[in-house]
Amino acid sequence: MKHPKCVNSECKTCECNLCCTKINNFGVKRSGIEILKDVNLHIHCGDLTAVIGPNGAGKSTLLKAILGEISHTGELQFLDANNGITRPSMGYVPQKLDLDSTSPTSVLDLFAAAHTNIPIWVGYPKRIREGVRESLARTHGEHLINKRLGGLSGGELQRVLLALALDPIPHLLLLDEPVSGIDQKGLELFYQTVSTLRKNYDLSIILVSHDLNLVAEYADRVAFVNNKTIECCGTPQEVFTNEKVIQTFGLDWSNRFQKDEKDRVANALMV
Repeated sequence: MKHPKCVNSECKTCECNLCCTKINNFGVKRSGIEILKDVNLHIHCGDLTAVIGPNGAGKSTLLKAILGEISHTGELQFLDANNGITRPSMGYVPQKLDLDSTSPTSVLDLFAAAHTNIPIWVGYPKRIREGVRESLARTHGEHLINKRLGGLSGGELQRVLLALALDPIPHLLLLDEPVSGIDQKGLELFYQTVSTLRKNYDLSIILVSHDLNLVAEYADRVAFVNNKTIECCGTPQEVFTNEKVIQTFGLDWSNRFQKDEKDRVANALMV
């Protein structure tokens, strides 16, 4: 179903109810210890915003606070297409899921348990099975429907968890280092899948990641979390050439982005 176009002047045109997620003067304390302070971030619909930073900077804490799992100070607003405040649906993929490798629980069982009260031993109607297959198809995982959760590879499990987070399609998708421990081929497939989903469903996505090369390729915006706050935010080119980011990760991306820009100019002149 098509949704009204966004009329919020601060947000680009969108096809969903959620126009913009605004985090203003955000702070988090746990057991009296300050984890985040003065965090300001605006996430527009249809954008993939990557959150990067050193270990322990508070990236995962930020996602959990947005989810409502932990309390925070400051303001968290979700603006709809009419510039009013709404409460969006959210999908979430955690860093990892601890599973009993000997459990007979299948992928189908997982989806059915999340959406129905049907006992596993009863069996599932055809409509339930087909619905799960359709959900898995969004992440190229329909062939996994009958596999045991404990028998899935790391990449397969993440595709299943991503499909579950998208069932039903949320307004806001939160991904907390969803591809840790997955090989390079699996990393690229995951990012390609997320990029396609973002375009197809106009999703707002917040992704915590350490995969800087793939972040540079797929993210619309990057937020650098350090010293308990967001020290810089902007396009991948702006953030990865920022002196604070270079000092933290030991990478100078200037040459890469200069080369990319030259390639774009050269290609444009050939048209």
